[in-house]
Amino acid sequence: MTHKDLRVWKEAIGLVKEVYEIATTFPKDEIYGLVSQIKRSAVSIPSNIAEGAARNSQKELVQFLFISLGSLSELETQLIISQELGFMNKSEVFEKIEHIRRMLLNMIKSLRSKK
Repeated sequence: MTHKDLRVWKEAIGLVKEVYEIATTFPKDEIYGLVSQIKRSAVSIPSNIAEGAARNSQKELVQFLFISLGSLSELETQLIISQELGFMNKSEVFEKIEHIRRMLLNMIKSLRSKK
């Protein structure tokens, strides 16, 4: 089993695609500001899941899942700021973020209980 078999990784890849679509609607002068930050945060989520899954231990996987969770919160904050600045409308992306958050937390909880 690899990271590509994990449902949370697949969901996170879907989130990246959605975020990239949203970012195309932002003002051009934000390309090196919020757009860049948002894309980096989004890509970091599945990337850290993948890196953690490739490690030698469940402890390391949990550590990388927490990093993914941090990136997810960072992305959520950046999207809220974007919304407040009028760069995007209310979006279903926040529901997807919450869904992935629950998946990550459940996976962490499950891995920790297997100790």
